[in-house]
Amino acid sequence: MTNCSMSECDKSVAYTLSVVGGKWKWIILAILFQNGVQRYGQIKKSIAAITHKMLSQQLKELEAEQLIHRKEYQQIPPKVEYSLTEKGKTLIPILQFMADWGTKHRPLR
Repeated sequence: MTNCSMSECDKSVAYTLSVVGGKWKWIILAILFQNGVQRYGQIKKSIAAITHKMLSQQLKELEAEQLIHRKEYQQIPPKVEYSLTEKGKTLIPILQFMADWGTKHRPLR
């Protein structure tokens, strides 16, 4: 951790969680990191347990925070692609630490 007072660190952690908290955002970021540009259907197929409503909401929130880029093509049928922004890519080291921690500590089944 950086050298910050507990109240400053608490505020920083709270802010980070307000941006990328929740069950699905880290998974979406991981999919975009691992696979590059993805269409909505590809992301949905990768996260079978997520509802369409929740996926749409999470993508909108990540886009609003400028962590992902949404590119819409004007064609029929509509085509939309998602990718990580430069700001989104700054979260990748945290994502990798989370993956390492999970590998070391998740229960074996």
